[in-house]
Order: sequence, then C-alpha cells, then structure tokens
Amino acid sequence: MHSKEAPRRRHSLEFKERVLAACAEPGASVAAVARLFELNDNLVHQWRRGRGVGTAKLTAPLARKAPEFVELSLPAPTPPQAKVAAPSESIRVELKRGSLGVNVLWPLSAAGDCAAWLRELLR
Repeated sequence: MHSKEAPRRRHSLEFKERVLAACAEPGASVAAVARLFELNDNLVHQWRRGRGVGTAKLTAPLARKAPEFVELSLPAPTPPQAKVAAPSESIRVELKRGSLGVNVLWPLSAAGDCAAWLRELLR
C-alpha cells in the first residue's frame, strides 16, 4: 500500500514577498533561504523568475540587483618612448564575474598601487 501524498501547500503573496526579500539580502543563497522557510529551492527559484506568483505584483524585487559601478583612478598614460615592462616584470590580474572578464597587466614597480586598486575593487 502506498502512503497518501501530502496536499500541495498554497502560499500567500505576503509569504512569497518575505521569502524573496530574504533572497535579496547580500550574501544570501536561495538554497539556504529555502531551507529556512522549509521550501524546495526550485520553487524559490521559480518565484524569483516571476512564475507562480499570480497576477498580483510583488513588492520585493524579482530581478537581481544590477552590478554597481566601480570608479577607478588610472595613472596617466605613458609616453610612447617609455619602456613597457616585460611580462616577467609585470603583475597579471585576471578577474571573471559571470560573463564579464577583465585582464590587467600592472608594472611590478607599482605593486603597491596594484594592491590598493585590488583592495578598492574587492571591498
């Protein structure tokens, strides 16, 4: 004999808003939020995409927050006759976030400036 399955739960719009607001917190993972609210993480992912929320609009944002603009101070361009550092005399920085990739060659003689730039970028 098979046991009876539990009936589907219906969640109020307010409950969905609370779940989505928790997902929007910095550093929150959908899986952790789903466990906290005793939900399947696939269901929460669907709510974040706007499915299963009915025709009413949620007040919590469904889309991910747009990346912030990071202003950088770059040194003045070097004149064409100046010697460019050889690869062995350079610091190579490769950053990848999602589909965005950035490669930077920094002169080894300016390692302190490179460290300050990375600290500012990563904070």
